[in-house]
Amino acid sequence: MERFAWKAVIREGKLEEYKKRHDEIWPEMKQVLKDAGICNYSIWNIGNEVFGYFECEKGVAFAEKHQAGSPIVDRWNEYMKDVMTMVMDQITGAQPKMREVFYLK
Repeated sequence: MERFAWKAVIREGKLEEYKKRHDEIWPEMKQVLKDAGICNYSIWNIGNEVFGYFECEKGVAFAEKHQAGSPIVDRWNEYMKDVMTMVMDQITGAQPKMREVFYLK
């Protein structure tokens, strides 16, 4: 199983709204993530930054492609852009990959 990590910046004063929107994540958005093979997804926060981690049962490339082709993901990204800044990878249409520098198994 491949792992994936990403980060983004929350706009000033918008952290509680960011959390609220994730507490109320759309069922269809959850389904897109599951269909992409994404599991064990968590998002962490410090200051105005968030860090996300998930595992890809079908591989990172499949998860990226599935998300990039989803109009639901496009709607979610549009919905979230007033509370966060995330630059998407123009090739994959997904969050830019962070480079793993340590892994303890």
